This record gives sequence, structure tokens and C-alpha cells, in this order.
Amino acid sequence: MSKPVAVGSLRVGGYIIVDGEPCRIVDVTKSKPGKHGSAKARIVAIGIFDGAKRSFVKPVGANVEVPMIEKRSGQIFAVTPSSVQIMDLETYEYLDAPFPEEEDLKAKLVPGVEVEYWRILGRVKIIRTK
Repeated sequence: MSKPVAVGSLRVGGYIIVDGEPCRIVDVTKSKPGKHGSAKARIVAIGIFDGAKRSFVKPVGANVEVPMIEKRSGQIFAVTPSSVQIMDLETYEYLDAPFPEEEDLKAKLVPGVEVEYWRILGRVKIIRTK
């Protein structure tokens, strides 16, 4: 799920969808309106799931999609060689999440540990342990 937002209201640290991938904004540069055009904004963002750097330039009045991030708590049920199984602490549903990139976070993932995970556009990412 996502919602449309004007480019002029985006801030560093916010989130945006670029090329179908949810990203965190790391730089916003705005230019002044010129003689024949409107003000433009250059947005630089880093992918949440893949870590790739993406950038684009759009008019400040244009709309872009911002992802709806669902921040949830869960408990690790099992650690498989390919993923981590999490049980949601509110709905008690089970879901599979890929291993996080950070080595120190990956070392803390053992059955019984509570974690915070994000659901973005139908995908899951483990953010931190509690």
C-alpha cells in the first residue's frame, strides 16, 4: 500500500517508492523556479531491501508514491538455513522473513527472541531485537 504525496513535502529520513522499490531518502536538493519552468527537486534515496542508491528529478508540484510502513512486534519461532520464521505478537500469525544484512543483528536471532519487523509492500524486514 502507498499514498501519493507532493515532491515538495519530502524530507530527509522519509520514505518513497522509486522504480517500484521502497527507499529511505538521504538527500533532497531543491532548485529555484526559472524563467520558463517550475522549481525542481532532486531526490537521492537508498533501497530498504537491496541497499541500492537511486535518484530522480521531478517538479516540486508533482506527486510521488510513499509506502505505508507497518511496524510490528514478533517473536522468533524458528531459524531455518534460508530464512527466519516470526510469530506476530498481536495476531499470532506466522511469517517468513529473510536474514538481515547486519552481522551483529543476525547473530542475535535465536528462537524466543522478540524482534521489531516492518511490512512494506507485502515484504518483511527485521529491523532490530528488543
